[in-house]
This record gives sequence, structure tokens and C-alpha cells, in this order.
Amino acid sequence: MGEERRTIGSLRSERVRGTQTAKTGTAEVSVVMNEPPSNGPVVAHRWVSLTAICTAAGMVWLAFGDLGVAIPQIANEFNTSLSNLQWVNNAFSLVTGAFVIALGKFGDLFGRRRMLQLGIVLLAVFSLPAALASDVKWLVIGRALMGIGAALILPASLALIPPEFSGKAETAAFGIWQAVAWGGLSIGPALSGVITVGLGWRWLFWINLPLAALTFVVVQATTPESRDEKAARTIDWLGLVAIVLAAFALLYALTEGPSVGWGDPLIVALFVATAVLSVGWWFIERRARTPLVDLRLFRIRAYNGALTANLTMNFTFAGLSFLLVLWLENARGYSPVEAGVLMLPATVGVFLCIPLGGRLDNRWGGRLPSVVGLVVASAGLGLLGSLGTRSSTEYLAVALIVIGLGLGLVSTPVANTAVGEVPIELAGAAAGVFKMSSMLGGALGVAVLTAIARAFTTQEAAGVVEASGLTQAQISQVRRALVNSSSFRDAIASLPPDLRHTVVQAATEAFSSGVADTMAITAFLALASTVVVFFLWPRRRKATPATPE
Repeated sequence: MGEERRTIGSLRSERVRGTQTAKTGTAEVSVVMNEPPSNGPVVAHRWVSLTAICTAAGMVWLAFGDLGVAIPQIANEFNTSLSNLQWVNNAFSLVTGAFVIALGKFGDLFGRRRMLQLGIVLLAVFSLPAALASDVKWLVIGRALMGIGAALILPASLALIPPEFSGKAETAAFGIWQAVAWGGLSIGPALSGVITVGLGWRWLFWINLPLAALTFVVVQATTPESRDEKAARTIDWLGLVAIVLAAFALLYALTEGPSVGWGDPLIVALFVATAVLSVGWWFIERRARTPLVDLRLFRIRAYNGALTANLTMNFTFAGLSFLLVLWLENARGYSPVEAGVLMLPATVGVFLCIPLGGRLDNRWGGRLPSVVGLVVASAGLGLLGSLGTRSSTEYLAVALIVIGLGLGLVSTPVANTAVGEVPIELAGAAAGVFKMSSMLGGALGVAVLTAIARAFTTQEAAGVVEASGLTQAQISQVRRALVNSSSFRDAIASLPPDLRHTVVQAATEAFSSGVADTMAITAFLALASTVVVFFLWPRRRKATPATPE
């Protein structure tokens, strides 16, 4: 999640005889354009253009971060299971991550402004089935289709900045883009809470229509077109299909496994399919003339270390955000607005340490701040391991700030290493894999941490639930439902009031304990990943871009 906001620090450009050469994080390309004189429309309108470009990117990051707070309301309206709610959350990031590499190349081929505008239109149009959804299936479909628009917007919005800016202005422009990306993720939960309480969760999608229309018009009026005239005209569709299917099979198995059982033939088959498709993708990329991902990347130790740290960061942040919002609303009884505000301390920590991470990266290389940052984030997760139904909001805030401080230290170094320290000819593939890893890492974090929390919750509440006299079907519904949701209440509605209260209390306590235990396990996983990063990442940054070992 949010890797583009961190890669921009490594973007450089130089103007040579009216031709722009830009290391944009999607490829090093020659952007042929007729640049007007200094008082021409590009210079006159470029800050307005930047506002529109950043608004488009902000719509993507808001969509990525705003739905979690609304999940309990959606659960009540559609009376649906927790696994379905995970898909509502994950569908967007899964599709965005899977398609961002290929659709970034579309911008090089067909024009980046054109692809940005197409992405804006698709994000708005596909918001309609989500806004009008009559059941959870249509909400998942709408969110997934919105991911196609997002995968067009993210690379195009970055690549359109160098043709309009240079020198200090370019640095400032990328800084604004970065701030919008972090801001979208940080205010997403709080804004979602306000909209959900005031207008209803469907307005999280309706609001995209006027924003998209205004942004489209401003981009058309102020942003010059650019494309890569030398880009290869082929796309590795077979490799794309293989990696998308592998990611889908893995996420489906992790999401549905807790409900149907890990030994279910379908779940086992999906894990096998994930392994087969992943191996098949590897062989496809080795033989493809223009592969989706150049496998030489994975011979660079620093890149592998940065990618591992990035995956850990996104896995951790997305998973804990999803779980904590559900816990705050359904176990602690906070409103959507309150839950969104209570998640903000993590962002405060991130913003505080991003500059420090950059300075340490410049002086010591990316390994040191990344390892220290992951250790600090693990400490914060350890603090969350003692959460309970009576934990104070101050304790939660301290833990989230510590986690944010750690993630802030990691953010810039991993991006600068993953994009800035690879050979120029691999820069495009490096950035594409980095973007994919952030989105898919976030989706995996939600799926894995929710699966762990559900397992703990089910185990700890099992005695009370099974002794309550509910039928087996009602017990299964209780296990699948979000604690205190309408589906949960329907399953226990036949119980006498006193017994119903006992079951609710036991399930709530079990959910709190399950979330806390999951945070403790996540802290351990983050520490284990830190050890891998420590030994995988070379001690010293090389003076020149790394070469495959």
C-alpha cells in the first residue's frame, strides 16, 4: 500500500533539447513533447494540473483506506459473513496490485494523460455497482472493477509530473504527490466515519462521481500528453494471467479456509493451484521475450531485502488496520467516526519519522533504518498484544504511534533502494513489482491476520457457544459472522435473554482476546522478517547502482 508515495524520492529528470528523459519508477523513457516557452500554458497551468493529478491519485488512496470503518454497517445491512466482508475490502487492492504493471505500460504506449483520464472514468463508473449494490456480491464486483481504474491512475499520475516540472519545482511536485498519498490513507478512516454516519456508507462511492468529473475536465484542460515512443509494443499477457490467478487462489484459500476448514478439498486444491501457478509464472517469465517482470531483479540482494521489508510493512499495516477498526466498533462500541479518529496516531508516527528515515538512508544506506524501523514496529505490535475490552484509548494511541514511527523509518529507504539502486534497464520492472507487492501485501495482511483472529476467537468462545443450546447451523452462523453484527444477533435470537447476554459477552471477550493474540503473532512475524532483511540486505550501499549478482 502506498509505495508510490515513497518511490517518488528517487525520481529524477533532465531536459535535453526539448526531449524529457525521466526515471519515473515505471521505466526510464524518452517522452517526446513540444514544450512551450516559459510563459506558455504548461508553466502557467502546471500547478492546477498537479492539483488534478494528485486529486486522481488521492481518490485511489481514499478508496484503499476508507472502507474499513464502514464494514460493520455493511455487515448489518447485508447480514453477511466475515469472509465476504474481507472480499469487500480486498477486491480493490487485489485487482489494483495485479494489473498495475501491465496498465502502467499502457500509459507508455498510448499516452499517460489518456490512461489517467480513462482510469478516472473507470473508477467513477465502477463506483456505481458498488453504490447501488443490493447484496455483498455486487459490492465485491464493484470494488474489484474500481481496481482497474486505480491501476491506470497510479502509474500515470506519477509519470505525468516530470514533463511539466523540473529542478526544485519537480521535487516540490513529487513531495505534494507523496503527501496526498499518505494523507489519503491517513484521513480515509476518519472521513469514512463522517460520511458513513452522516450520509450512509454508499456515499463513499457516490462521492467519486463529482470528484471524477471535475478532475477529468481539469486534466484535459491543463495537462500535456506524454508517451514513450520507444516502448516495446507487446505485453506479457500469459505471465499476467498466471500471477493474477495465483494471487486470487491464495487469497481465496486464506479467506474461506477458516469457514469451511483448512482440510476442505477446495481449500487444499487452491493452495496446490497457487504453488503450480507460481512455478508456471516463473517459467513463463524466463522464456518471455518481453516479460512482465525481469527475473534478473531477484539476483540483487539489496532489492530482495527492500522488497521483503516493504511486504512486511504493508502486510502489517493493512492487517492491523482492518482488525482494529472491527474491534473498536464491534467489541468496544465506538462509532465509525470515533474508530476512524482513534486510528490516526499511527499516521502521526509515520509522518514524524519519514524525514529521519530519509536522512539515515542518505548517510548509512537503506538497510539500517529499515531494520531499526521493523524492530520498532514490532515493539508497537507487541504492545497491542495486551489489548482487551477495558484497554484505554491512550494505551492504543501509544501503541499505534510506536508502530507508525517504525513504518515511517522504513518507508523511504525501501523505496529508494528498490527503485534507485537497480540497473537503469530494470527500473521499470523494479517499480512495477514494488507497486504490486504493496497492494498484494496489504490484501494478504487482511486475509491472514483475519484468519488467525477468527481461529482464536472461535476457539476461545467455543465452550460457551456450544453449551448454549444452539443448533449446529446456528453455531456455524455465529462462527462465520462478525461479532455483534446483525447476522450474529439473528443466530442467537432464539436464546433466553440471560443466556443470549452470556453468549454475546463471551464472544466479545473472545474476539478481543483473539485480536490481541493476533497482534502478538504479527509482532513475531515482523521480527522474523527483520532477521531475513538483516541477513539478506548488504551492509553497505554501493556507490553505483547495483548489478545482478
